[in-house]
Amino acid sequence: MEKLVSLVLLLAFFTATAQPKQICVTVDDLPTVAYGEGNEEEITRKLISHFKKYNIPAIGFVNEGKLYESGKLKDERVALLRQWLDNGYELGNHTFAHTDYHRATFTDFASDVKKGAVITPPLSKKAGLPWRYFRHPFLHIGQSQARYDSLAGFLTAQGYTEAPVTIDNADYLFAKAYSNAHKNKELAQMKRIGADYVKYMEAKVHFYEQASEKLFDRQIPQTLLIHASLLNADYLDDLAEMYQRNGYAFVDLPKALQDKAYEEAITKFGSYGISWIDRWALSRSVPKEFFANDPETPAYIVEAAR
Repeated sequence: MEKLVSLVLLLAFFTATAQPKQICVTVDDLPTVAYGEGNEEEITRKLISHFKKYNIPAIGFVNEGKLYESGKLKDERVALLRQWLDNGYELGNHTFAHTDYHRATFTDFASDVKKGAVITPPLSKKAGLPWRYFRHPFLHIGQSQARYDSLAGFLTAQGYTEAPVTIDNADYLFAKAYSNAHKNKELAQMKRIGADYVKYMEAKVHFYEQASEKLFDRQIPQTLLIHASLLNADYLDDLAEMYQRNGYAFVDLPKALQDKAYEEAITKFGSYGISWIDRWALSRSVPKEFFANDPETPAYIVEAAR
C-alpha cells in the first residue's frame, strides 16, 4: 500500500512539473509603430500569419490617432484593424494619442481614453469580439496612490479591465534599430539585430521566471509586451519557437488574468513604467537584490536606435 501511495505521489509530481508554462502575447501601438510607415500592411499580415502558425491568441492595443492623417480618417489603416478582427484577434484601447498619464492632467488623459474608443469598438462588435481591455501607454499607471486610484476607478466605470505586463522589455529599441537598418538596406545589420533580439528576449523570460519563483514560489502565467513593428513581423517565428523551447504554451489574456497573482496589491508608486512583477515586488518591499541581473539592452542597439 505504501508503495502504491508513493507511486501516486510521484506521478502527481511529474504531472505537475510537466505542465507547460503559460505566456500571453500582447501587441501595442496598433495599427503599427510610428516608424513602421510604408510597411503597415506587411507588418500586419506577417504578425497575423505568425499568430495562426503557432496558435497564439494574441491581443492588440490600438492608438486610434494613427488611423488619421491630416485630420482625415484613412480607410487603409482602418482595414489593418479589420485584419486583426476578421482573423479572430481581440483589440483593446491604448488611448487615442499614446498619451502619457504622468505628463497629463487626469481630465486630459480621461478624454484621450474616450477619444481612443470611437472607431474600434464598433468594428469589434461587428466582428463578434469584445472590447474590454486597456493598456497604459509607457506602462505609466500613476505616480501616487491617489492618481492610480483615480485612473483605475475611471477605467472600471468605462467598462475596462487593465491589461498588465509582466515581461517588460526594450523591444522598441531593437525595433527602431532594425527599422533604421531596413531603411538603409543594411541586411547584415538587420540579421545581427534580429538574432540578438531573440537572445535578449530569452534572457528576459528567464529573468522574470526567476522573479516569479522568488515572489510567488511558482511560475505564474506571464504577459508579454511587444510592439507592432517590422522586427516582430520578421522575427515572431523565432520568438515563438524560443518560448516553446522554454516550455511555454500560448494563452489568451482572460486565461492569464485568472491567476491569483494578478490580484496582488500595488502599494508603491513612482515615475517608472515597469513590469507588474517589479511593482508587486516593490510593494512587498523586497531587498534590492531581487532586481539584480535584469538583462541589459546591448549598447550598439541603443546607439543604432537613435
